[in-house]
Amino acid sequence: MPKAKLQLRSKLVYPDGSIQELVIWQLPATTADRPHGFKYRCYYGSADGKCLVRYDNESGKGDHVHLGGIMRSYVFESIERLLADFDRDVARMRKVRQ
Repeated sequence: MPKAKLQLRSKLVYPDGSIQELVIWQLPATTADRPHGFKYRCYYGSADGKCLVRYDNESGKGDHVHLGGIMRSYVFESIERLLADFDRDVARMRKVRQ
């Protein structure tokens, strides 16, 4: 049986202790929850562990984003767009928290 292939894994700890983690897998086949064929988690959280921004597609929930305490659906277009949207939201959150 084919396995998922890791496409990206990175972790960045900012000077203020906040953390950014990215994990993207290419699945061996598409699924109803992941018709684009990717499983991903893009996380940005405070030094004390509070989730501030997270894009993910947990099984059963489909593509969605958490901004602060609010979760909403997300329209996945491409990995490049996902990373750009995530970077934009992290930059906004970092600006607000300064």
